[in-house]
Amino acid sequence: MIVKQVIREELLTLPEVKEIFNSIKKDREKEEKELGYELRKAIAHAEIFSKLTPEKSRELVNELMKLEKMKPEIAARTADILPLSNDEIRSIYAKERYTLTENELKQILELVEKSI
Repeated sequence: MIVKQVIREELLTLPEVKEIFNSIKKDREKEEKELGYELRKAIAHAEIFSKLTPEKSRELVNELMKLEKMKPEIAARTADILPLSNDEIRSIYAKERYTLTENELKQILELVEKSI
C-alpha cells in the first residue's frame, strides 16, 4: 500500500484502532467492496489483542499520563498490554534511561487493575 500523504498523526490504543477498523469494515460492506489482505489481518489482530473498550483504554491512558515518569507512547503501550506484574511493567520501560521505584510500579499496577 502506497501512502500519498499523511493527513494527521495521532497516538491510539489498540481498542481505539479496533473501533476505527470496524467502521471501515462496515463502510466497505455497504459499498460491497472486498477487504484487502493487510486490512483483514489488521482487523483480526485488533480483535484478538484488544482487551478493553475504547473509552476505558483512553481513560487509562489519561490517568497514566498524570504520573511523573510517563510518556504518551508508554501510556498507550501499557493500556494495550495491561501488565499485571512489576516485571511486565519493567519490560515496557526497558528502553528508557531510568528505572521505576517500587512506589511508581505500584501506582501503575493499581491504575491497570482499576481499569480491568
